[in-house]
Amino acid sequence: MNKEFIKAIEELEKEKQISKDILIEAIELALVSAYKKNYGTAQNVRVVIDREQGDIDVFMKRDVVEEVEDDLMEISIEDALEIDPRYKVGDAIEYQVTPRDFGRIAAQTAKQVVVQRIREAERGMIFDDYITRQGELITGVVQRISNETVFINMGRAEGILAATEQVPGETYTVNNRLKVFIMDVKKTTKGPQVYLSRSHPGLVKRLFELEVPEIQDGTVEIRSISREAGSRTKIAVLARDENVDPVGACVGPRGTRVQAVVDEIFGEKIDIITWSDDPEKLISSALSPAKVEKVIIGGDDKSAVVVVPDYQLSLAIGKEGQNVRLAAKLCNWKIDIKSHTQYYDNEALLQQEYDDEEYPEEYDESLESEIVEMTEEAEE
Repeated sequence: MNKEFIKAIEELEKEKQISKDILIEAIELALVSAYKKNYGTAQNVRVVIDREQGDIDVFMKRDVVEEVEDDLMEISIEDALEIDPRYKVGDAIEYQVTPRDFGRIAAQTAKQVVVQRIREAERGMIFDDYITRQGELITGVVQRISNETVFINMGRAEGILAATEQVPGETYTVNNRLKVFIMDVKKTTKGPQVYLSRSHPGLVKRLFELEVPEIQDGTVEIRSISREAGSRTKIAVLARDENVDPVGACVGPRGTRVQAVVDEIFGEKIDIITWSDDPEKLISSALSPAKVEKVIIGGDDKSAVVVVPDYQLSLAIGKEGQNVRLAAKLCNWKIDIKSHTQYYDNEALLQQEYDDEEYPEEYDESLESEIVEMTEEAEE
């Protein structure tokens, strides 16, 4: 090694943000292993690299003993005194043992270590970068497809779009550009793994943030969102300015804003409602497009019974219960839907049972005549 090598290390420090000292220490440790591999020992060997000149020295340490049992680890007191008369038994002697051909081995080893450290540092920087971007939207290019897993090129890293995070009905082809949601980032032996999603509700939320300036500046807030990817999404929004219509802001002029989001998620239906802190209003709006007659709030278990016109029952429930399921997720309430006839017929039946208990059908008239006679006798 030489000054040019040290300069190269310093350039790497600036470019890759890897400490020069960390690199050199890693090379020194690797050279100890290389010495052991080529010369048979490393237990008592130390490698030192001059930080300025790049010179490499190998030092061996041996213990001073009365009687030598291991030539590699020990030196006799007689031999030690010839080196320096101040040595005594129990001291340790360290002296240079740099082999003549060690420079070639050192250069090859150093190169391997530097490449490895650069790779580790880049992986670390990629992880640090993407771990702070969890929950963000990113545009990538479909790089390859293996079985059902899609690998997305995001520039500095490759993201994984697993089959479970894909949208039913969507097709992906190599070189297609795609907006994806960064769901998770993990460290693995192969480097940082970035897990992506197309089905996460957060994808729709981020798309609206891109399309609606009022959401970007905080005038309109997305309070809740529920999604069944590939089919339907419900979103509840609230305006912090009473002069702003939150639903209108999200829909946009002639529906351009919401249409841009729909196009990005390949035609998925989107229902936008106004958020309300009143559970009755919120639940009633969440069941849109169905019309609601009445909302009866339950106890502390956040449950509600919703009454809808008979002809609106199937619309309120939705195909395979999708509408009421999404509404329940959006509001975080348990919702039981009943038609007008079901609810009021049931109410009438309950009232009839109550009346029957209060006024029994079997009424004893003789009992009444006895009471009348006793009353007349008392008056006389």
